[in-house]
Amino acid sequence: MRNDYRRPSKKLSFKDAVAIWKRIGRGEFQNRIAADFDVNPGRISDVKHGRLHPGSEAAAMM
Repeated sequence: MRNDYRRPSKKLSFKDAVAIWKRIGRGEFQNRIAADFDVNPGRISDVKHGRLHPGSEAAAMM
């Protein structure tokens, strides 16, 4: 049996980033959002601070 625990987490798309911004706006915890997207919580922070998918915040507010 192969262990998938060393499998890299997925990459976030712009659409994912928009959904993340909506969840951040609702007050959800970043670690729970990260778990749902199967990414490290640092990727959620990268979205929140504009380092990943700039413009996604504005798209989420439309």
